[in-house]
Amino acid sequence: MKIIVIGLGNFGHALAISLTETGNEVIAIDKQMEKINLLKDQVSHAICMDSTNELAYNAVPLKDADKVVVAIGENEGAAIITTAIVKKLSDVKIISRALSPIHDTVLEAMGVHSIIHPEQDSANRLTKQINFKSTLENYQLDNNFTISEVKAKKAFFGKTLKELDTTNKFQLTLITIIREREKHSLLGKKQIIKESIGRVTSETLVLENDVLVVYGNNKDIENYCIGQEEYDLRNKNI
Repeated sequence: MKIIVIGLGNFGHALAISLTETGNEVIAIDKQMEKINLLKDQVSHAICMDSTNELAYNAVPLKDADKVVVAIGENEGAAIITTAIVKKLSDVKIISRALSPIHDTVLEAMGVHSIIHPEQDSANRLTKQINFKSTLENYQLDNNFTISEVKAKKAFFGKTLKELDTTNKFQLTLITIIREREKHSLLGKKQIIKESIGRVTSETLVLENDVLVVYGNNKDIENYCIGQEEYDLRNKNI
């Protein structure tokens, strides 16, 4: 994938290297030349520019990128402006770092796809999340095996786990299912929450919008996700 990382502090620097080492084409951006010099020989491209200057993006291939990570960690205002400019100039998926609860609120209001907190989420974990394009969350057990949250395929809806036989068909072990549930607050306000249904059995039905928590080899999880992406793309174009 082509990924743009904006902001090369400790987190952004580590993320750019980690993404490059896992086979991605990384464009690293920062306004400080010394940070560019530290990284320029370790990523595909390194650009020194002020990310809060909209005109500067003429030199950035935003429309060709698969994802943009706004990793700025020193200036909340600059991070918000940068995110707003990227969102204005393209439809690329944005992963933005939040520096405070207010920052979280602003990013949510802007409709940012994914909000990260590097103090809690390591660069390696985010790399795994980006590389497994259709997974929602991942817990890497070692270099080969991962527990992942994946969207249930449309073909699964209304079928039992016995009928699906994910272990033999996809080489993935289903641990549980995360399902949407309607909940009412004390004031009667309706909310849709997501929670685990607990232990599953062979007779458990898969419903629309279910998220499957699976365990398996990284390659098998990736193959499942690629198949889902191709299915979604075909149906989108119909």
